[in-house]
Amino acid sequence: MAQIDVVDLGGQKVGSLELADEIFAPEQINEALLWEAVKHYRAALRQGTAATKNKKLVSGSGKKLWKQKGTGRARVGSVRSPIWRHGGTVHGPQPHSHDYPFPRKKLLGALRSALASKLADGKLTVVESLELADAKTKAYRAALDKLDAMRTTLLVDKEPGRSLLLGARNLDRVQLMVTKEVHPYDLLRYERAIFSRAAIEQLQESLKKTVSRRKHAGSEVA
Repeated sequence: MAQIDVVDLGGQKVGSLELADEIFAPEQINEALLWEAVKHYRAALRQGTAATKNKKLVSGSGKKLWKQKGTGRARVGSVRSPIWRHGGTVHGPQPHSHDYPFPRKKLLGALRSALASKLADGKLTVVESLELADAKTKAYRAALDKLDAMRTTLLVDKEPGRSLLLGARNLDRVQLMVTKEVHPYDLLRYERAIFSRAAIEQLQESLKKTVSRRKHAGSEVA
């Protein structure tokens, strides 16, 4: 098993944590699976509100403009005809959901892949606790700077306390999440992921239960 340093919010090492190979090993990185997970997540975010008016909805009289025969002109039934200017639109977009089913096994596999990718890039940090006595945004900004979290940052805690909620809510380019809400898209979207020790342990234990026993046994033999 690999190990990662556990630090405090001052950046000082206070311990270490063993990471399961079936989750954090470089072999777990699957770029194609990550792409699928991100595509599904972004599709679910789409509002799908684009709409056009068909012949029934467009404004205009439904009266027949002239008699069917004898005028020498093309027959027409309404000014709302799609072939007329300002007429209805045929087969135009209508409001609908862009979401589609995505297997849970693939989502959990993508989550393991995203965690392994973050660790391989050196962008995963584990802190003993994310709580500060002073629930001030300025104090949390200083703490993140010491952890080399200068750009976008994802904070993950098992049960965020009041000081963390108040101190992190106004931080620019920082997102606070609880462990059970972490998605592969979030890990890829933010440059650095900072987990509390309790959060990474909880996530690791839950993901270990989802690893295929046959696949894990094969990797151990290899």
